Amino acid sequence: MTTPLKALFMAISAMTALHCAWGFYAHRQINRLAVFTLPPEMLGFYKKNIENITEAAVNPDRRRYVVDGEAVRHYIDLDHYGDSALAKLSGSWDLALTRYPEDTLQAHGVVPWHIHRTYVRLREAFLIRDPDAILRLSADLGHYVGDAHVPLHTTVNYDGQLTGQTGIHAFWESRLPELFASHYNYIVGRATYLPDPQRAAWDAVASAHRALDSVLGFERALAVQMGDRRYSYETKGRQTVRVYSQEYAAAYHDMLDGMVERQMRAAIRMTGSLWYTAWVDAGQPDLNSLMAYAPDEEELRRRREELKKWREAASRADSSVHH
Repeated sequence: MTTPLKALFMAISAMTALHCAWGFYAHRQINRLAVFTLPPEMLGFYKKNIENITEAAVNPDRRRYVVDGEAVRHYIDLDHYGDSALAKLSGSWDLALTRYPEDTLQAHGVVPWHIHRTYVRLREAFLIRDPDAILRLSADLGHYVGDAHVPLHTTVNYDGQLTGQTGIHAFWESRLPELFASHYNYIVGRATYLPDPQRAAWDAVASAHRALDSVLGFERALAVQMGDRRYSYETKGRQTVRVYSQEYAAAYHDMLDGMVERQMRAAIRMTGSLWYTAWVDAGQPDLNSLMAYAPDEEELRRRREELKKWREAASRADSSVHH
């Protein structure tokens, strides 16, 4: 029989596991290390604000239970759509709406489309040279990119709840980085220009989804092999909690053969590359001029009005091409 206290504990555990990728540690690492992929023209501005971008990396997770529509931005349940999900879905939001009702798409996650949407907003922040928006959107974009690289963010079985593996979500994305990420190689090379940011988002999701069978299958096999050694107890603060044992985590980490490290590295490089692409597509504005400058509201209003006119002109041009 489930007591009220046990029910509350189960609810909190489910909320914590529900598509909250990487844990705070890894999200902060992804954003922080992405800064060092940037070219010199961007590096000064981003390094000056690196603590802001690092801490703000977790803001989307903080918003997910208080902002309507936030939660679905962190995942996509590809297997809900069948074996040909990527063929049917990958592409623009408008194209997806021609194939599925919006409420269906929203119910099963929108992370690849929201990555593109956030990239567009970042590009516009560069266009109007709004330093606060640039930093906020850069941090958000890094978070969603990180989410897209988590295999368990691509499935309805996001916490192994359908296969008797409840808890695997936090195990993969939080426990393993907590134990092993300090030994990873984070030299990922320079940010590169992405000619199609929407395609890049879908490629990240597809790559993560291909790893899903290994994530679930290896843990199932290991649970049978190690039995009671699966869990141990650790003291965190004033509480003693049950966790996946370090022995079990090490064995699982070895079976994954560098998967967590590869996904973190890919997220770091893609985050930097999307920041760089947004900056290039905005005309490469001088970011050094923004380091000690904050435009007042009137200046931002004027720039937003200019951006609105630019959007309208671009929309008319696009319409004339298609008709």
